Amino acid sequence: MDTKKLRQKILDLAIRGKLVPQDPNDEPASVLLERIRAEKERLIKEGKIKRSKKTASDDEIEAPFEIPESWEWVRLCDITELIEDCPHSTAKDEGHGYPLIRTPNVGEGYLNLDGVHRVSESVYNKRNARAVPETNDIIYAREAPAGNAAVIKENEIVCLGQRTVLIRPFKKYINSKLLAYFIISPHSRNSLISTAVGSTATHVNLESIRPFIIPIPPLPEQIRIVWSIERWFTLIDELESNEGDLLKAIDKAKSKILDLAIHGKLVPQDPNDEPASVLLQKIREEKQQLVKAGKLKKKDLIETPISEDEIPFTIPDTWEWCRLGEISTYANTKKKINAAKADPNLWGLDLEDIEKGGRLLCLKSVGERKAIGDKTCFSEGDILYSKLRPYLLKILIAPKDGICTPEIVPFTCYGSICKDYIVSLLKSAYVDDYINFVTFGVKMPRVSTETMVTLVIPLPPLAEQKRIVAKIEQLLGEIDKLKK
Repeated sequence: MDTKKLRQKILDLAIRGKLVPQDPNDEPASVLLERIRAEKERLIKEGKIKRSKKTASDDEIEAPFEIPESWEWVRLCDITELIEDCPHSTAKDEGHGYPLIRTPNVGEGYLNLDGVHRVSESVYNKRNARAVPETNDIIYAREAPAGNAAVIKENEIVCLGQRTVLIRPFKKYINSKLLAYFIISPHSRNSLISTAVGSTATHVNLESIRPFIIPIPPLPEQIRIVWSIERWFTLIDELESNEGDLLKAIDKAKSKILDLAIHGKLVPQDPNDEPASVLLQKIREEKQQLVKAGKLKKKDLIETPISEDEIPFTIPDTWEWCRLGEISTYANTKKKINAAKADPNLWGLDLEDIEKGGRLLCLKSVGERKAIGDKTCFSEGDILYSKLRPYLLKILIAPKDGICTPEIVPFTCYGSICKDYIVSLLKSAYVDDYINFVTFGVKMPRVSTETMVTLVIPLPPLAEQKRIVAKIEQLLGEIDKLKK
């Protein structure tokens, strides 16, 4: 598994505003930048920092890619108090004293102090004469090799080694970890390294670092992004430390994606979306019309109110809690047929044809299978749910018409509900844990129809359902590629 590629993908999503949803209540980054400008002018007047030198590249910013509306493109020198090069001389390892941070010690976000060289207090004072590294400052490796950036942790007293650059953001407004992660993201790393000069040993000059453009999110979103990055990186660390549990870790990552999806945290909400309450009202009206037309029995309406005690977690304001039976045909009577009377060329589905997780392994005809006994009919586009050993998550959408074992329940949804969203929901840890808690039977546990139709589920607006499904497919696709 290429975990390095996975880390890069996470950082790439982060810098483009696609790792966590935007919150319309966040104060936009434009306001944040105004405060930084005012703070910078105050410090310049007080003589605490120097005004950045004007360069030709300062005139206009050409955005290399799109970012959310609440974000802003800025130059690195405009959001930092200090960007200072280290002394160009080398320092000898004295074996004791202060850690000397050389480029091998600059990791991806954090300093690696294993095997670090150490220097005396006099060397420390000499090398840090122009700038003393502080907590939450960033050290950038500009050579041998260039590209990494690490944040100085609290109580880390370090000395600047050769080929490093000290970057001090306005920490009240810019999260140092976020800035470091953005600097080492594939786009930024490659852009900065492309400016490297030199024949024997290429290096990135300060003239390229200071005016470098970078996107800045609102401060609350900066914190959310850092939290998300580090959560993903922790999972990747687990992958790297225990390759034997690789598949288990991948399943954990996929489960986390589904968990974020059903909590409304995978994609941003759009205030222009028609809320789920309207969707539910349309479904109720649609079902009443089916009752009048004699196509639906009143007992299958499933309109049991949901109590406060049944609500397991908070969802966005535009979402609604409902029951699976309220928005689907799960409870409806299924058409049956004896396999001996079925078309032998018809698809005959059995549980063994579905892999754990819902991947279809094969399509066998009724004739090939030599099926016998009563079977359940289903149509192309139906959701197929295995009520036997539900923890195997044998859930999928039928690619064609067919018949199946009675252990599989086919159903569809009302109101144009996105069936892929419902499948993802049914595979989520929330649903899986609940259903497996209430299954009956020891050797071959099953879930009852009553449990499924009364299952309380979170329903997003229809447009958001589609965005969620697209994001899930994108992220799961990226994870699956890493197994190859």
